[in-house]
Amino acid sequence: MQLTDVSAAIVTGGASGLGEATARRLADAGVKVALFDRDAERGEAVAREIGGLFCAVDVTDEASIDAGLEKARAAHGVERLLVNCAGIAPGKRTVSKKRDTGALVAHDLETFTKTIHVNLIGTFAMIAKCATGMAGLDPVTADGGRGVIVSTASVAAQDGQIGQAAYAASKGGVVGLTLPVARDLSGFGIRVVTILPGLFETPMFASLSEEVRTSLAANVPFPSRLGKPSEYAALVKSIVENDMLNGETIRLDGALRMQPK
Repeated sequence: MQLTDVSAAIVTGGASGLGEATARRLADAGVKVALFDRDAERGEAVAREIGGLFCAVDVTDEASIDAGLEKARAAHGVERLLVNCAGIAPGKRTVSKKRDTGALVAHDLETFTKTIHVNLIGTFAMIAKCATGMAGLDPVTADGGRGVIVSTASVAAQDGQIGQAAYAASKGGVVGLTLPVARDLSGFGIRVVTILPGLFETPMFASLSEEVRTSLAANVPFPSRLGKPSEYAALVKSIVENDMLNGETIRLDGALRMQPK
């Protein structure tokens, strides 16, 4: 499938970071892009710049997703491409000590549950709802391709660090659903691929000092730097345009393997 075949796309987490870079790359190629995000101010600004559409969507809220899809489809038609970038990355150990008393404290279930809800359940909800729309479209490739779904996991899914139990579990779930969902949707001509980014220049790293950023970059074998969101976006484009990429998870990390901490 060529990007010229993608009349409309939805990018969750499209107001910043990997999602924003992807939305910009798609818009530059002439794709009508709807940005799903909770950050209305930033989302509206990006949408104006790229000639896209902002939809205030919380991927943990089914009614919010449905409203966003209704708005996006009314403006652009049914999407042929979904890129899931919305996510959160809390850091908490399974057991920790209170600084003031030294008392042992278990990882709270609220944080763990929220992380799973946003990163895993939110991703699946978007997949299921968008795939249902794509399945009703006419094929645009000789093989009967109707759409493409790209989700974002993390290298933490395979080598999560200390304090990443919730995050790694949620991203591991995204990896785990990739193949079965690809098989589920194969009869409709919808491909499903997941990207596992390593250390990228995203808002998550913006607050870190240059010293810390340099230290992190030094852990990447080659190139020894943080990844650029534009490089993530370039991989999304490649996935769309290579019809044999399906049911696969792809590390995008400069050969990085995360250490325990």
